[in-house]
Amino acid sequence: MKIQEIREIIKLVDQSSLDEFLYESEGTKIKLKKNEKGFVNSTSETFESSSIIEQPRQVEVKAPVAQEAPKQQVVEEATTESVVDSSLHTIISPMVGTFYQSSSPDTAAYVEVGTKVSADSIVCIVEAMKLFNEIEAEIDGQVVEILVKDGQLVEYGQPLFLVKGN
Repeated sequence: MKIQEIREIIKLVDQSSLDEFLYESEGTKIKLKKNEKGFVNSTSETFESSSIIEQPRQVEVKAPVAQEAPKQQVVEEATTESVVDSSLHTIISPMVGTFYQSSSPDTAAYVEVGTKVSADSIVCIVEAMKLFNEIEAEIDGQVVEILVKDGQLVEYGQPLFLVKGN
């Protein structure tokens, strides 16, 4: 894993409401944890397989944590009011990343309020670590509400859209 990718993960965790983040892949382990002083603590370990036993390398990184609780609180309040109608399906973010309504700034949004969607319709993109992930509606229906703004950082499990099913 490149240092730039680690910095990007630290930035995403820093901007999120997560207290702890753990990532393991192909012998690389990254653990990020916010402490009470508002800093992100990061430990990265790489294990290489060979006939010689090596000690894991550890890297400690500290970065200031931005406090954005009021924004998150407003989003949560808006969603709880909207989710009262049980006939609405909530499309949630499958990952932490940046929400985009279109594939590029000069193209139209995938969906708007009132757009009819099918289960395999792309409704937005969530960008995480320079990878653009297309998010599908997973239900046939009509978009009733868009809960986030274009370019906004979203959390895992955060509601993105409300869709009234057919």
